[in-house]
Amino acid sequence: KLIEAIQLQAELLDLKANPNREAQGTIIEAKLERGRGAVATVLVQRGTLKVGDTVVCGAAWGRVRALIDDRGQTIESAGPSMPVEILGLDGVPEAGDVLQVVEDEKRAREISEYRQRKKREQELVAAVGGRSSLEDMFSALKSGESKELAVVVKSDVHGSLEAITAGLEKLRTEEVGVRVLHGGVGAITESDVTLAAASKGFIIGFNVRANAQARELAKREGVDIRYYSIIYELLDDAKQMLSGMLAPEAREIILGHAEIREVFTITKVGKIAGCRVLDGVIKRTDKARLLRDNVVIHEGALASLKRFKDDVREVKEGFECGMSLENYDDIKVGDVIEAYEVQEVTRTL
Repeated sequence: KLIEAIQLQAELLDLKANPNREAQGTIIEAKLERGRGAVATVLVQRGTLKVGDTVVCGAAWGRVRALIDDRGQTIESAGPSMPVEILGLDGVPEAGDVLQVVEDEKRAREISEYRQRKKREQELVAAVGGRSSLEDMFSALKSGESKELAVVVKSDVHGSLEAITAGLEKLRTEEVGVRVLHGGVGAITESDVTLAAASKGFIIGFNVRANAQARELAKREGVDIRYYSIIYELLDDAKQMLSGMLAPEAREIILGHAEIREVFTITKVGKIAGCRVLDGVIKRTDKARLLRDNVVIHEGALASLKRFKDDVREVKEGFECGMSLENYDDIKVGDVIEAYEVQEVTRTL
């Protein structure tokens, strides 16, 4: 139904492509295959792509060595609206790159070298954190406001690489984030391990594995290599790692209140509050606040907690006790002592 609707629209709008010109199209997917080299799936949009044509795809270039249609058959040419796999490129282009046939190899090489140079410049900017200035980067690191998880991503195809990179970028918050040092298609190599080791990062392999030399180097350098075949599992793991980098949240828990019924002054000790526990439990190790007319007058800790003349660890609701505050004597009858503790709670993204 969809195809019929598109064909009807194309006919009514008189949308036509010229097959008699140099081919132009868009890279749908690209991968590196053993024995075949770089393999790119291209959708021809105008012109006719033929075996032997010299093409530029993003930063990659090459002479079309073979064309394979959607049924796996080798063909000599592909016209508009036809998806084909092409072999013969010198590198793996990115999904979304435009394929363009050029007049000769010299022109193709010039365009490719220029685009590779621009790409390296962009990667260099990204490698220093993508911040507006070095001062910004150093001040952020010094103040501890930004924590980054450095990672090298290698995937079997460009589509997966883009999805993983975009998913990791979405996990970024003001405090933590993932910095993709490098993303590429193909097996994990020694250069990937060296890059991860230099940045104290780790390597993600999605449907790819490390070669023997890379595994040995990773073992020596202590670089962690993690393999995945499902994207959401990869993103869940990254989310857990980033959650572990978040500073824990301090949460206050009110444990009990005690009302001061009488104040005793003891020589060499100071003032002791004779209290009755109104609710909860008061423990000797608790932090304490002194409230007067529901206004906080003092925050500190308990210096002592007694039942009659004995030191005790805790006093429960309804019981009377004597207590004193550390380095504070301005207590009055009717004041309320609030006991609380601060718990560190693990935060999640």
